[in-house]
Amino acid sequence: MILARIVGTVVSTRKDPRLEGKKLLVVKPISPQGADEAGYLVAVDTVDAGFRETVLIVSGSSARMAAECKDRPVDAAIIGIVDTVHLDAQHEAELASVRKK
Repeated sequence: MILARIVGTVVSTRKDPRLEGKKLLVVKPISPQGADEAGYLVAVDTVDAGFRETVLIVSGSSARMAAECKDRPVDAAIIGIVDTVHLDAQHEAELASVRKK
């Protein structure tokens, strides 16, 4: 799974008929602390996510297993809206030392 933030939408008037009625969103992968990571993805929204929300993304065959994506040409799907992210103490300390450098 990938943590990401919704940064935009894709409007496509012509597409595979199996994708008609599906909302396509542009997402930016992020770190657990919310920092942007490289790249962007276009994902099918299965949870009615909104702009700037943090979401969980699955890709590849996992995306095609999402309830609204079965038997559709989908490579990335939004399967959850994230409320909070917590790291254990060891990982928080590692991140703090990296930030100081």
